[in-house]
Amino acid sequence: MTDLFGTPEPRRPRAHRVSVLVPVAVEAPYTYASDRPLKPGTIVAVPLGTREVLGCVWDDPPDLSIGGNRIREISRIFDAPPLSDDLRRFVDWVAAWTLGSRGMVLRMVLRVPDALVPEAPIKAVRFTGQEPERRTDARARVLEMVRDGMAWSKAGLATAVGVSPSVIDGLMKQGTLEEVLLPPDTAYAVPDPEARPPKLSDAQAHAAESLQAAVTAERFSVSLLDGVTGSGKTEVFLEAVAENLRLGRQSLILMPEISLTNMVIDRIERRFAARPAEWHSAIPPRQRVRVWRGVAEGRVPIVVGARSSLFLPFADLGLVIIDEEHDPAYKQEDRVSYHARDMSIVRGREGNFPVILSSATPSIESRVNADQGRYRRLHLPDRISGAVMPDVTAIDMRHDGPPSGQWISPILAEAARRVLDENRQVLFFLNRRGYAPLTLCRTCGHRFTCPNCSAWLVDHRLRGRLECHHCGHTQPRPDACPECGSVDTLVACGPGVERIAEEVRGLFPERRVMILSSDLPGGTDRLRRELSAIGEGQADIVIGTQLVAKGHTFPLLDLVGVIDADLGLANGDPRAAERTFQLLTQVTGRAGRVGGTGRGMLQSYAPGHPVIRALVSGDREAFYREEIAVRRNAQLPPFGRMAAVIVSGPDKAEAEAHARAFARAAPRSPEVQVLGPAEAALAVLRGRYRFRLLARSARGVDLQAYLRDWIEAAPQPRGGVRRMVDVDPQSFL
Repeated sequence: MTDLFGTPEPRRPRAHRVSVLVPVAVEAPYTYASDRPLKPGTIVAVPLGTREVLGCVWDDPPDLSIGGNRIREISRIFDAPPLSDDLRRFVDWVAAWTLGSRGMVLRMVLRVPDALVPEAPIKAVRFTGQEPERRTDARARVLEMVRDGMAWSKAGLATAVGVSPSVIDGLMKQGTLEEVLLPPDTAYAVPDPEARPPKLSDAQAHAAESLQAAVTAERFSVSLLDGVTGSGKTEVFLEAVAENLRLGRQSLILMPEISLTNMVIDRIERRFAARPAEWHSAIPPRQRVRVWRGVAEGRVPIVVGARSSLFLPFADLGLVIIDEEHDPAYKQEDRVSYHARDMSIVRGREGNFPVILSSATPSIESRVNADQGRYRRLHLPDRISGAVMPDVTAIDMRHDGPPSGQWISPILAEAARRVLDENRQVLFFLNRRGYAPLTLCRTCGHRFTCPNCSAWLVDHRLRGRLECHHCGHTQPRPDACPECGSVDTLVACGPGVERIAEEVRGLFPERRVMILSSDLPGGTDRLRRELSAIGEGQADIVIGTQLVAKGHTFPLLDLVGVIDADLGLANGDPRAAERTFQLLTQVTGRAGRVGGTGRGMLQSYAPGHPVIRALVSGDREAFYREEIAVRRNAQLPPFGRMAAVIVSGPDKAEAEAHARAFARAAPRSPEVQVLGPAEAALAVLRGRYRFRLLARSARGVDLQAYLRDWIEAAPQPRGGVRRMVDVDPQSFL
């Protein structure tokens, strides 16, 4: 058989049987034959049906009952570091907790097959000492460059000397230059923990010493680094990374957003005089191969990445840090549904190393765990710059709202004008992309909705498109109503950041305005340039979504105006209050971080809401006390457990029928309450009709065992119907 990379292996007697887990939707490994004993963790290629797939020798015992003439043979054994014992245990644990298949969890580990083959050597040329028969000016310049015996790539030499590649080819034909093979450039700069140690405040130094002690102990622990915005949490947890470097072990820093990844990478480079590796969806394939292989071989000491980096095959992982640990972006809801914060703690436990959670607004779960002594809590109450926390006030939009058709109250506009007159910056925050969330016809009332989802199409005026933010459907914005044909009757309803920018330019026509939103063209490169430009004072007014709420420091920013502080409160999500408090605390915390007293102004139609009151009073502890009490009384997480089951299908009747049959199959238990099925809040997604069921239990109940029994007793889905189990759901759409 030919292996995955096209090289046939010689056939040898296959006397040994091994279990191989393959990265497809299977729960158990398959048994294969091998010509030699293979240790668990060895990465192989095996036949599966009519194709060949990657696999990993697993710890399950092989099936000895399979007849010798029926057992298939391993195609190839890769010359790659094996997956460690703790990583294999982690894969098994994640699958058991999430009720996903072990094969699909393994798929997240073996996601870079090209990294399993060592990188090919680089072709280069070198001077042989033989002079060419004929000298030209171009050849003379080449000879002057190569006489020291250094090897060059052909393209690099031609560019350095300023000649065409044909000159290099001619010298090779004459024997003046010879081709040599150089090892690939796979080395990573070695970070120096002593390069630029920071000057820490007393509170920072105390926290850093505690984290360094946890690292030095080289055993599992969880620390919650809870510091107000601007308190220098990054400098503190980088001292834990420094201690881990001194021990010669690898560190992983998880970030919720790619934009934050870039910022933290720059800070790590300044601290350790070496750039860390990064891992997220935007890095090019070649770099992805090098990082995966370098991590597995132990040559990459620090990785900064998104949630998927948790499944990299580290050779000697000694520390995981989850920055902005409260962020909902850490939850993956496709295929294997897992929360990277929680799974990071599991990986630390399986690998017996410390885990650090960092946030200015810790999740309720983490705060309760800290209060109950499961985590060590380290509190940073003050900003390192000496600046005080921003003064937050609420604008009652019932009495002080703007004129009809506008969204910025006169009070906020006047406050912004005073700040701008002092040559300081203003941020208007609205967590809604585009120009408007809905477009309708004044004549017939037609609303533009997505053909694939039960959602409105968002008007993106800058691109002239209507877009669905759930499935990606896009269409041109028409001039006439497609329902009644009326022209110039389409109305934008509600504001997005583009519409706020339009109003801001009318209020402050002489000011430089910049929009920050993840869906603007240019990707991460543009975003990085714009964030840098804002920091350097090249914009007077910034209009942004939640992208600007996390981690950024803008030295000139004095005022943050939240256009719709109530936006996240008006839904049935049990975490709505927590998330709104976290988001608004983070975004108002951008103000006054450097050299001044910042202000936050919240436009609200419900200024008496507990979240708004807590923000205005600056009493974050009051919010945590009240929200924890609400969760405890309602037996909501972390005091109770929940699991959602989403049934979806291309036909509504079939999906609903299966959801009802599935509900009827639920085992009777006094410990578990089953709710539903009910049509999901987002009833149609990507052309599939969706129904939700919810299982609730007390904290100590083995909810996974109940769900397994339920799934085993229920009828199997048919006709394109699918079920997805989401243990510990974060979204209730």
